[in-house]
Amino acid sequence: MTTDDLKQRVEAAIPGAQIEVTTDGYYYTVIAVSEAFEGKRAVQRQQMVYAGLNDLIADGSLHAVNIETFTPEEKIAN
Repeated sequence: MTTDDLKQRVEAAIPGAQIEVTTDGYYYTVIAVSEAFEGKRAVQRQQMVYAGLNDLIADGSLHAVNIETFTPEEKIAN
């Protein structure tokens, strides 16, 4: 599995999102920026990202992922 594979899956789950995926070879970090996160709690945002990854988690292909989510306004502030 590549970072591009994960990126495509999350982009499919959250159309229009800006997605960045990095890895150290074991852990993956997904940074997602989307207007779709507006008004959502952190757990709801993570569930949106996990929607594109659940099958990989279930079959053990993906077991270590860190998720950071932002609205475009929150990302600008950081």
